[in-house]
Amino acid sequence: MSIFGRILESITGHARATQPAATPGTEGSAPPASATHDDAPQPGQAAAMGEVDVAAVLNGLAAKAPQRLDWQHSIVDLMKLLGLDSSLEARRELAQELHYDGDAGDSARMNVWLHRQVMQKLAQNGGRVPEELRR
Repeated sequence: MSIFGRILESITGHARATQPAATPGTEGSAPPASATHDDAPQPGQAAAMGEVDVAAVLNGLAAKAPQRLDWQHSIVDLMKLLGLDSSLEARRELAQELHYDGDAGDSARMNVWLHRQVMQKLAQNGGRVPEELRR
């Protein structure tokens, strides 16, 4: 599974864990229309998010984290919060996956770009992401 797929899967998994049980007749329903969107995860990746409030999920995780993680601004902290590898190598792999065309040697610039792209991709996959995090 791709790194972005793991990010998506982790957020949706945490969202499902905090939601009340499904009501009768909702289980097994068709996937959201966004699941067929061009930016939806490919086979082997996580399913589209539906209507997951990304900020609420991540803020909830951050509140329980043993250290302060600034997921709103840092791709490294976002990945740590989700329990994913946040090493430079993993971030370079994510950058390649998301078609970063800048200098991968400039990790600060790449990290800013990655954070913005991940937030945009989460929104494209149906997640509710505050506008200020997508800019």
